[in-house]
Amino acid sequence: MQITKSEIKDMTGVITMVVEPADYQEEVQKELRQIRQKANIPGFRPGMVPVGLVKKMYGKGVLADVINKTIGAKLGEYIEAEKLNLLGDPLPNDELTPTMDLDNQNTFTFAFDIAVAPEFNAKLDGKSKLTHYTITVTDEMVNNQVKSYASRFGSYEDAQDVQEGDVLKGLLKEVGNDENPMQKENAMMHPQYMKDQKTAKMFYGKKLGDVVTFNPMKAFDSAVEVASLLGIKKEEAENLKADFTFEIQGITRHKDAAIDGELFAKVYGENNIKDEADFRAKVKAEIEANMAEDSKYKFGLDAKEAILKKMEKVEFPNAFLRRWVMATNKDMTEEKLDKDFDAMLNELKWHLAKDQLMKEFDIKVEKEDVEAYAKEVAKMQFMQYGLMHIDDQYLTNYANEMLKKEDQLRGIVERVAENKIYEALKGVAKIEEKAISHADFGKLFA
Repeated sequence: MQITKSEIKDMTGVITMVVEPADYQEEVQKELRQIRQKANIPGFRPGMVPVGLVKKMYGKGVLADVINKTIGAKLGEYIEAEKLNLLGDPLPNDELTPTMDLDNQNTFTFAFDIAVAPEFNAKLDGKSKLTHYTITVTDEMVNNQVKSYASRFGSYEDAQDVQEGDVLKGLLKEVGNDENPMQKENAMMHPQYMKDQKTAKMFYGKKLGDVVTFNPMKAFDSAVEVASLLGIKKEEAENLKADFTFEIQGITRHKDAAIDGELFAKVYGENNIKDEADFRAKVKAEIEANMAEDSKYKFGLDAKEAILKKMEKVEFPNAFLRRWVMATNKDMTEEKLDKDFDAMLNELKWHLAKDQLMKEFDIKVEKEDVEAYAKEVAKMQFMQYGLMHIDDQYLTNYANEMLKKEDQLRGIVERVAENKIYEALKGVAKIEEKAISHADFGKLFA
């Protein structure tokens, strides 16, 4: 097969492929023989269909299919052999590709437009200034986290009078409808969630057996919440105007856990904490570790921004890229592409920059790196649900299940690679270390 490439101008060029009989005849004959063995044609036993009939019936389709497969394979081999750093995929050039005449031709020419990546240098240097923030962990932050743990591992107890935050159980009954009043037994009421605080205060201080008359729609101002409270449809709640009585039959109050050994064990496991001072020190270290991750995330954002800024003036073959996006995304419209193209181009720049920097710093993403990061992600997910101490083997199994999903695996590999790039950049860019409060750090994202 003859394959030639035109001169690259403005990062675009054309690959021309001339397919000759020697490139496809053997494979076509092989395909036709296989069809002959399997063909079920009336009047002929399997495997005994005349070759000429098989060729007449299936020859053109087989020829076209084999040529297409041959082109795809050879085009990929050529791009790899020539070490072409392409943007997107080759696109058919209809103007330079003659119409195929399978009846009268045996040599076929195909042309493909290509675009190559521009030359650029994404590496930051001593002139590039970045800030690495160390977030100060205050006593208030530690106290709030200790209170959060005490609340999370607290308990519920019965109470005799209603205070803010209590959960009430009782009988709800419609007022003014003597014939068929709407009512619900064992209704669960949360006065603290009422939008109308005047109504909520009507419940505070009441005792078991007391009856409160109120208007549910006025209290909650939400048909969804009232429908849930009364066990009716949302549409019914929207038209509900009646008052209801609520007979208080149960009062449940949340009680924070005591800050003692039992709480320490629930949060950090048995025999890992000596006393409250040790507990608070552990909490502080935990917050510092989380803040360090937030700081690392911010540094990554700033490093990425600095690299993209450095690439602002790098020219790209936008016309080809727009055509490629339209060709490979069936739901894409010109209007949507106009809106999203700049963001797409930035993502392309970042992808190319990452590839270049990984080669520059000789960065490898090993299997162990991916598995370790997946376990950290799994651990953080469990912590969000208050599960602080998960067996290491269970974490490993959970992480392995995550990695079986292609999209999650791809995302984790990319994050590991980016983290390694950011660490490498710390060694070449000018880094300013800066202590900052948690509040001021949050403002950086605003």
